[in-house]
Amino acid sequence: MTMIDGRRARGDASRRIVLAHAADLASMEGLDGLSIGRLAAEADVSKSGIATLFGSKEQLQLATVAAAAERFTATVIEPARVQPRGIRRLTALLDRVVAYSEDRVFPGGCFFSASAADFHSKPGPVRDALADQLESWLGYLAASARFATSQGELPLLDDPDQLAFELQGTFEWMNLMAVIREADSAVHYARARKAYHGRLIAYGGDPAIAELVLEPGAAIR
Repeated sequence: MTMIDGRRARGDASRRIVLAHAADLASMEGLDGLSIGRLAAEADVSKSGIATLFGSKEQLQLATVAAAAERFTATVIEPARVQPRGIRRLTALLDRVVAYSEDRVFPGGCFFSASAADFHSKPGPVRDALADQLESWLGYLAASARFATSQGELPLLDDPDQLAFELQGTFEWMNLMAVIREADSAVHYARARKAYHGRLIAYGGDPAIAELVLEPGAAIR
């Protein structure tokens, strides 16, 4: 019989709780400003307990980036994978990424947008980790568009990387304005969906599929 180490299980549970609070705080107050003292108060964990779990502020920040990436994957990428690769999955990804901001999966909007702005001029492992996550997402968008092109679903698209760049640019502006002008956030989310729909149509996408991005949740049903 396999014995379960109770102390390790409790440590893992504490780590998950602390990182969930850390990601939420960082989305609102900045990853660089994340302190062990502030986090201890928010997560109701002792400062010594957090120091034991992570060792240093940098290790805490790196673990927070990884935890945020897991939350993003669970919220955006995994639901979209119910659709087959190609335009249907690309459309589902676009639907989910709007919902990710709109539903405040992180209370301050997109964790990665906020953290990248915080670390864009601060070289080091944390900035590298953020860049890796952003590039991974952009690459996944491009790969989805490339597969759709190879199947003839986006026949007018000759540069999937450029399309991914444009789609992410729309997301960044949408998220920024929706957070900073919260009272008008619905307008910005609707405009982003309209922009995504327009790009898919412009590259020859099936209108019936492209239209799914206009209605929240329709692309993953």
